[in-house]
Amino acid sequence: MILLTGLTTAAQSSANNPTPSANTQEATILIFGDSLSAAYGLARHQGWVSLLQQRLKASNLNYKVENRSLSGETTFGGLERLPRALAQVKPKLVVLQLGANDGLRGLDLRTTRSNLKAMIEMSLTAKAKVVVVGVRLPPNLGATYLREFDAIVPSLAKELQVAAVPAMLKGFAANLSYFQDDQIHPNAKAQPVILETLWKTMSPLL
Repeated sequence: MILLTGLTTAAQSSANNPTPSANTQEATILIFGDSLSAAYGLARHQGWVSLLQQRLKASNLNYKVENRSLSGETTFGGLERLPRALAQVKPKLVVLQLGANDGLRGLDLRTTRSNLKAMIEMSLTAKAKVVVVGVRLPPNLGATYLREFDAIVPSLAKELQVAAVPAMLKGFAANLSYFQDDQIHPNAKAQPVILETLWKTMSPLL
C-alpha cells in the first residue's frame, strides 16, 4: 500500500511537471522547390509556404517550415544543394517541388527523373517522409514531351512509395486571373488554392 501511494504521488508530480520529450519538440518541414514555392513576384508572407506555416500554427501542429526554394532552380542544382539542406534542417517531411525549369528548357527528361529519384532517396535515407510535387507545362513543348514529363511524378511516387501531388496548380492552371503578368507565376489570389491542394496530401503525414 505504501509503495502504491508512492507511485501515485510520483505520477501526479510527473503530470504536474511534465518532462520535455522528443515528441514535444518542434519538427521541421523542408520545402525544396523553385520559384513556385519561393513566392516569386510576391511579398514573402503571401506565398503558399508562409500560409502553410500559419495553417500549422492554427491547427496546433508543432512544426516549423524551412523554405529552401530557389527561383530558376533545376533538378541539377537541387541535387547539388539537397545534401547540405538535409544535414542542416534534419526535416521530418520534405516537400520536393522541382522539375518545371527542366521542362521549360526542354532538358532530357530521363536525367530529370534520375535527379528527382536521387533526391527522394536522399530524403528517405535521412529519415524524412516525402511529398513529391509536379506541375503541368505549357502545350507548346509538344504532346510527347508533355506526356513523358507528366508521368515522372506519379511513376516515382509509385516506385519509391512516397506521397505525390501530380498537379500543383490544379483548379486554376488555365485561368489567367490567377497568374501574374508573365502568365507563368501564380499571383497572391492563387496561393491559398495551392496550399489547399498540397495540404490534402501533406496533412496525413504530419
